[in-house]
Amino acid sequence: MYRLKTSAEFDSAHFLAGYKGKCANIHGHRWKTEVIVESPELIADGEKRGMIIDFGDLKHEVRALADSFDHALIYEKGSLRETTLAALREENFRLIEVEFRPTAENFAKHFYGVLRKSGLPVKSVTVYETPENCAVYEED
Repeated sequence: MYRLKTSAEFDSAHFLAGYKGKCANIHGHRWKTEVIVESPELIADGEKRGMIIDFGDLKHEVRALADSFDHALIYEKGSLRETTLAALREENFRLIEVEFRPTAENFAKHFYGVLRKSGLPVKSVTVYETPENCAVYEED
């Protein structure tokens, strides 16, 4: 089995609604996303012969996904009052509403799904909240 790995980072804020602890408050991370793609075979001919995928194409997809979350407040749908959202929008803050609780575990699964839909042969996605703490998602 052949595997490639690349990573991208982004800065954003989030909070965990309904959580009893420090993470219930808005706080930020420098998130790091590592993506591993795999294939039992390499491309047989043409300019990409001997590759799973061109590293440039892989890096572009992963970087674009990370950039789409960069410098934003990421919040779970229904976790903020409409008046709070209106005030944040009035201040021109970048807000990203997601359908899931914004944990490293859920980000890993979400990124996995997005990249698979783009056609990448994703094996696993690892999302680091801190340099020492990460979540990994891969399907059996």
